[in-house]
Amino acid sequence: MATLMNHDEFRTALENAIKGKSANQSPFSIAWATGKLSREHLCRWAENHYHYVGPFADYLGYVYARMPAHYQEAKDFLLANMYEEEIGGDRHTDLLIRFAEACGTTAARVRDEDNMSPTTRALQSWCYAVAMREDPIVAVAGLVVGLESQVPSIYRKQTPTLREKYGFSDEEVEFFDLHIVSDEIHGERGYQIVLEHATTVELQQRCLKICEIGAQMRLLYTTALYNDYVAKEISLPQLGLAA
Repeated sequence: MATLMNHDEFRTALENAIKGKSANQSPFSIAWATGKLSREHLCRWAENHYHYVGPFADYLGYVYARMPAHYQEAKDFLLANMYEEEIGGDRHTDLLIRFAEACGTTAARVRDEDNMSPTTRALQSWCYAVAMREDPIVAVAGLVVGLESQVPSIYRKQTPTLREKYGFSDEEVEFFDLHIVSDEIHGERGYQIVLEHATTVELQQRCLKICEIGAQMRLLYTTALYNDYVAKEISLPQLGLAA
């Protein structure tokens, strides 16, 4: 039977809930990190990724509206995160579109919802459902710990390839550089909020489960990008993976 964990135990449990499910393990991520994707494949990634991360401030806005008023540091974090996504400096989606255009697609194609895959639509819908329906602390666990905290480890493997293999400029890959830094900060703040406010056995267990599901959802989404756009051109054995 589950018991209430202290902060150290709970932090380890949250990390273990994600471990082994990182999107880095998907064939699409492996193909990217090893420079096997074409610019056309990267276009399809950008066209899908926009519809997952584009509404991220919206997801957080729903959580913010339901976060208890006396959890002031959590509300401040959510508000600051939304500001960074939409107003602070360059809007993150604008940086993503800049990268997409450098790959060879257009802003119109990126913004067109018809260009996202069914799995991307499912991930977006899951994020909205979590933001609107789950306990706000559980929602932070799913969206920030389960999803956002993974980003730095993913982009640290992919960004060097964008420069070295594909020849993108620093300006064209600013989206990735920015998120390596910002999402490391966001992820840690998300951990601290969950550790501080998940104060019952039930809440801790719900947070653990949603972190696991969030990691699975991102892995599924990234794997679907390979299945939908890459598999016919690059086989799993060519990536060193079992067919």
